[in-house]
Amino acid sequence: MTVAATFGPRPALWLGLLGAAALGLAILAGVVIGETPLPLPTVAATFANRIWGAGLAVDPIEAGIVWNYRLPRTLVAAACGAGLALSGVVLQSLVRNALADPYLLGVSAGASTGAVAVAILGVGGGLVGLSAGAFGGALLAFALVALLARAAGGGSATLVLAGIAGSQLFNALTSFFIARSASAEQARGIMFWLLGNLSGVRWPDVTLALPAALAGLLLCLWHIRAMDAFSFGTQSAKALGVPVRRVQAVLIGITTLMTAVMVSLVGSIGFVGLVVPHAVRLVAGPRHGALVPWAALAGAIFLIAADVVSRVLIAGQVVPIGVVTALVGAPGFALILIRNRRRP
Repeated sequence: MTVAATFGPRPALWLGLLGAAALGLAILAGVVIGETPLPLPTVAATFANRIWGAGLAVDPIEAGIVWNYRLPRTLVAAACGAGLALSGVVLQSLVRNALADPYLLGVSAGASTGAVAVAILGVGGGLVGLSAGAFGGALLAFALVALLARAAGGGSATLVLAGIAGSQLFNALTSFFIARSASAEQARGIMFWLLGNLSGVRWPDVTLALPAALAGLLLCLWHIRAMDAFSFGTQSAKALGVPVRRVQAVLIGITTLMTAVMVSLVGSIGFVGLVVPHAVRLVAGPRHGALVPWAALAGAIFLIAADVVSRVLIAGQVVPIGVVTALVGAPGFALILIRNRRRP
């Protein structure tokens, strides 16, 4: 049965409404569920007071948890999930490798190194923020990986191997910076952050994460035809009239920017950009007109769910969200390897 037969003459509208409802429910779950469960009436009353000034009676502590802690945390998780999933879609299209994502290609590791260099070593003399430092580190990492892959003979498989080598190099640099310059308390906090940590997220972080994810989504939607063409190789893209170098620069730039912003806010979270696009392809197919918006939506919901699990997995303790995504992503990575192995 086709999608149109299931949802009627306007399937895109119905699917869009279902997707928006699913995202809304996920955000609501992210606000309600946590170390201290909050009843829905309390959440609804807090929203009504903050948005419409309803003046309903709500416990100020619970209202503060809802509005100042859980809601911004959930919104940043959604933006990070969408941004990382989109980054995976773009990189897999550009390099034509099913295993490409910011984590495996070293972009996340480079962003972590750049952010730590700013925070611990004071690179930039206070004039450079964490996001700018992460962006510079991510660009440096991607350039280094690309040069290494080219020197090794090129090829998508070589690029992934170069990415693994680059990740190890930048992870080692990050550890060296921490060991050399951080105090014991700083080192403990940074190591927890590097595993993925949303605990310190507040509203100013929302104003950085959401625009980055939205800009990435809009640019990816603008270049969906080019990404479809890149799936057949750069020569095919040129033959179809795609300005290859310009489009590559734009897509790599927005991918690096999204990864840098997300890493600077919540640390390095692996496997989202790898597993989510593959899961969406099984349902939406390989065409980027459907893959891009649905990957962004699935990534947002996936990371909100992972954040909820990280809060309740161990009573009285918040597990780093990167641990939760790895528990899901590592088996997914193995399945992708096996599936590609079986292809003729």
